[in-house]
Amino acid sequence: MKINSSLQWLLSSFVLLYLMNPVNSQKKGAPHDLKCTTSNLRMWDCSWKAPTSHGALYEVCVVNRFNSCYPSVKTSIKIPALSPGDHEITINPLRDIRSSIRKFILNEENIAFIPDAPEILNLSADFSTSTIHVRWNDRGSVFPHHSNVIWQFKILRRERMDVVTVVTYNTTLNGKDTVHHWSWTSDVPLECVTHFVGMRCYVDDLHFSGHKEWSDWGPLKNVSRLSEFQPKVLPQDVVVLAGSDITFCCLTQDRVLSAQIGSEQYPLIHLDGENVAIKVLNTSVSLSSGTNVVFTTVATLHGTVFFAGYPPDIPQKLNCETHDLKEVICTWKPGRATGLMGPRATSYTLLESFSGKKVALKRTEEQQINEVYQLVFPMIRDQEIYNFTLNAHNPLGDSASTIFVNITERVYPHTPTAFKVKDTDSTAVTLSWHLPGNFAKSNLLCQIDINKSNSVQELRNVTMRGIENSSYMVTVDKLNPYTNYTFRIRCSTEPFWKWSSWTTGKRHLTIEAIPSKGPDTWREWSSDGRNLIIYWKPLPINEANGKILSYNVSFSSEEETQSLSEIPDRQHKAEIQLDKNDYIISVVAKNSVGSSPPSRIASMEIPNDDLKIEQAVGMSNGIFLTWNYDPNMTCDYVIKWCNSSRPGPCLMDWKKVPSNSTEVVIESDQFRPGVRYSFFLYGCKNQGYQLLRSIIGYIEELAPVVAPNFTVEDTSSDSILVKWEEIPVEELRGFLRGYLFYFGKGERGTSKMRDLEPGPSDIKIKNITDLNQKTLRIADLQGKTSYHLVLQAYTDGGVGPKKSMYVVTKENSVGLIIAILIPVAVAVIVGVVTSILCYRKREWIKETFYPDIPNPENCKALQFQKSVCEGNNALKTLEMNPCTPNNVEVLETRSVVPKIEDTEIISPVAEHPEESTNVEPENHTVVSYCPPIIEEEIPNPGPDEAGGTSQVVYIDVQSMYQPQARSEEEPENDLLGGSGYKPQMHLPITSAAEDMTADDDLDKTAGYRPQANVNTWNLVSPDSPRSTDSNSEMVSFGSPCSINSRQFLIPPKDEDSPKSSGGGWSFTNFFQNKPND
Repeated sequence: MKINSSLQWLLSSFVLLYLMNPVNSQKKGAPHDLKCTTSNLRMWDCSWKAPTSHGALYEVCVVNRFNSCYPSVKTSIKIPALSPGDHEITINPLRDIRSSIRKFILNEENIAFIPDAPEILNLSADFSTSTIHVRWNDRGSVFPHHSNVIWQFKILRRERMDVVTVVTYNTTLNGKDTVHHWSWTSDVPLECVTHFVGMRCYVDDLHFSGHKEWSDWGPLKNVSRLSEFQPKVLPQDVVVLAGSDITFCCLTQDRVLSAQIGSEQYPLIHLDGENVAIKVLNTSVSLSSGTNVVFTTVATLHGTVFFAGYPPDIPQKLNCETHDLKEVICTWKPGRATGLMGPRATSYTLLESFSGKKVALKRTEEQQINEVYQLVFPMIRDQEIYNFTLNAHNPLGDSASTIFVNITERVYPHTPTAFKVKDTDSTAVTLSWHLPGNFAKSNLLCQIDINKSNSVQELRNVTMRGIENSSYMVTVDKLNPYTNYTFRIRCSTEPFWKWSSWTTGKRHLTIEAIPSKGPDTWREWSSDGRNLIIYWKPLPINEANGKILSYNVSFSSEEETQSLSEIPDRQHKAEIQLDKNDYIISVVAKNSVGSSPPSRIASMEIPNDDLKIEQAVGMSNGIFLTWNYDPNMTCDYVIKWCNSSRPGPCLMDWKKVPSNSTEVVIESDQFRPGVRYSFFLYGCKNQGYQLLRSIIGYIEELAPVVAPNFTVEDTSSDSILVKWEEIPVEELRGFLRGYLFYFGKGERGTSKMRDLEPGPSDIKIKNITDLNQKTLRIADLQGKTSYHLVLQAYTDGGVGPKKSMYVVTKENSVGLIIAILIPVAVAVIVGVVTSILCYRKREWIKETFYPDIPNPENCKALQFQKSVCEGNNALKTLEMNPCTPNNVEVLETRSVVPKIEDTEIISPVAEHPEESTNVEPENHTVVSYCPPIIEEEIPNPGPDEAGGTSQVVYIDVQSMYQPQARSEEEPENDLLGGSGYKPQMHLPITSAAEDMTADDDLDKTAGYRPQANVNTWNLVSPDSPRSTDSNSEMVSFGSPCSINSRQFLIPPKDEDSPKSSGGGWSFTNFFQNKPND
């Protein structure tokens, strides 16, 4: 353990001494911090740090390199550049015994490449353009390799050295010293402020692997202002690009107050001294006089003018051609307007590269829209190929356009002059003209325009050999005699490039000739058949060949030939009196030159017995006719047509077609829609004409213009007979196809049949297609009824107008008789049936309508209006109480009942109010009968009425209906004090009643007892069922009953009350045979 501890201590001491050795060495003055740089890649400049001592000497050696030790008395040394890789460098202080040798490892990657600061050889300025020009030497010979160099220029301004911009410029080192140039334009005029320029460089050598850095900035050089001072604003009259920025400065010794362009003020930028500047952004195109800039000082005004515009556009549509092979004319469009005029306007120069000649164009006026510029270049003798370059220039730039042409292929001749027309004969003329130019080596191609009135234009081309500055002549044939023509001419060269302009049209009338054909003739016999009328058509201009003066008409037979006197031109018919023999008529037309060939036509007409009239409808403005081929027709066919709607002779026009034709289209400007025409087809044989077809037709059918005229011929109670007339042909305007007849009920002045459309209404329509039918009977009508009748005619062109009429049918007598007999028969049958029923029901009718004892239910005396009772609560009405008695018995003594002379209802409330209210409750029996419970004693008779007393005992009605318990000890008088029906009258007993028998008395007591005066009835007593069960103020009397009857006189309305089975009207009782009670 002790030995190990000693070893650890020794090892620690050794490490500590080893670490302390460099420190002791530095303390003793050993070199350190070796750094190397290079400025040309040929030599390395190395330096290190060491203690300063007088007379120091260092030896720097490169290990493993022959003769590679270099002495140095400084702490720096320059050594040749080492090859790539690590190199051991030793630095040995030779005169400092305290210092030791120090070793370093040096590699190219640790070397910094810092070129020397470049120097400006020359700095110049162009004050007119504010441009600085810099010249410098790149010293490329000091570098071993070709390298790329980046030069950086720094522009400073003012005395405060404000950096304006830093610009880079690239070049290449080629191993030789080269002087380079660089220019920079200042936005501020150079006279306004001092400008400084400095530069540095960065060499990018691809063979060097170390660190590359920018060189230091070279010494600054400046551009000074002019020595002569004069107050002014710069730049003067400058031209700038529209949309760019420009700076104006004012050189003055006075304080500047403001600056403005037009009415706009600009902020001042202060320069050195009192000088100021303004910056204008995005300048707009100036006016023709420029844009004014004004600076205002405390003493005066200073200003300048600038012009903003555009550089010239590339010339567009450059074209070079010649008119006469003597001059080349080049034209172009300038393109976009520059906005610059006067001396600043665009100038053009046309340069021909083969000859080196050029012509210039200087324009000072303002450019117009779509304006074409032109330059004339004189042709060079014997030169056909030209290479033109058109250059455009103005203060803001240049542009150019080129064209390569063979001028002999681009000839655009002048318009021919001295154009004349001369007659050759009736069908030919000679044209002559002059064409300026040197066309001796070219062929001319000329085009003649021949325009005849109302005809298609005709163009004829003529080729001829060119002549220098000479006249040309050509003959135009195949013309029509006595015809107006208009001639024009234009020319070109071969090969073709462009036609010249047309000459002015020259109008010319050719001379006359003999008519080429005879007139087109036709003949018609007069209506009386004695005269033959000859018609002919005027010859057209192309056949007349001149002005027709007269016509000669002749007729011949086998025996003789006769001629009429000459007929003037305006008359186109002649009338000849002939017999029925066969004649040949000839017509000849004459003009100033001669007569036409004769036109012949036979007078005989061959009859045709199978002729039928046909119908046809045309198309557009004509009508199409066809027929079968007939070899017997040797001459021709003639189609004649006329307006058959008009009265008088039918002749309008005719047309001839060859004999081999089988169809024709007849067209005429005189055809009108809705007009009927007659067409006649004639076939020509050797001996004359035969009518083959007769056709009536329309070019276009229309609707009739009038309605048929119709009348009513006969009227009955169920039918109407109508008759109508035909519509005239001129008003029909088409082939009649039928009639539309409308009829229906209607009165005059109503619009029921306005639409005339059959449908769910009673309007009926009949379509009559039988054109021969002129009458119509309308059946199944109603008698004595007004009908509206409407009639219309129609064609394929439409329906014509309406004609209407109102007709009333006659009255139907049979119906009237039937209408009377049927009600009478019904009344008789009803009467008989009623009589039979009444006879069979006579007993029931008597009981119902005329009973011996009236039924109170049928009595209306006690019925009141419900509305009156309900509307007034204070009104007390007679009202039923809910009482349902089923029996009323009257007990009397055997004494004779006296005859009742009169009755009177006495109100017990009025006479005995105390008695009515003091009734004992236990002795009071509630009944449904309403009158109050009273006890009435019949007074004793007088002396004369002895033995005539009687007493009426009333048994309680309700006690029978609803029995009540009562003790047997109750005296019989209780019956008198009980409730029940009480007589409401005094019954006086007379002596006459005593003589009656008991049977008679019994009969007389039977039946209805009068109820006395209802006005004396009392209200129900407080203990009545109505008053006890209801709080209503509406109270009423009870229902009175007959003395001997158990039926209530006024039955209650309660559903629980028993209903009367007695009399009363009901429909079922009518059919029941009820016996009399």
